[in-house]
Amino acid sequence: MDAASRPATKVNLAEKLAQITTHWDPHVVARYNGNDVMVVKFAGTFPFHDHPDTDDFFLVLAGEVLLDVEDQTHTLGPGEMFVVPAGVTHRPRAVTEAQVLLIEPKGTPNTGDPATAAAKPWL
Repeated sequence: MDAASRPATKVNLAEKLAQITTHWDPHVVARYNGNDVMVVKFAGTFPFHDHPDTDDFFLVLAGEVLLDVEDQTHTLGPGEMFVVPAGVTHRPRAVTEAQVLLIEPKGTPNTGDPATAAAKPWL
């Protein structure tokens, strides 16, 4: 079912995140003006990548994320966000599990490459 056929409803992010048992697999919880609003759990290191045509939005809900952006590392805690500009190479990492909200245009591959991207199922 896509967003157009879903009734307007509130979304409890903690309940949605409790349903996720994997890491690096974003799940769509809402659509907003053509963007996917997703929750995901991070643990370990994601590969370096970029998104040539879109910015990458990260909002940490729980835990700590290390965001390597080109030659700098930014430490993000709960309630902190970071926007990686389009075309900038970056890599998120988490020493222990972190819970993150992502917003990006519908259909954007999380690796920057459709061939290696994770599916983004609805929760």
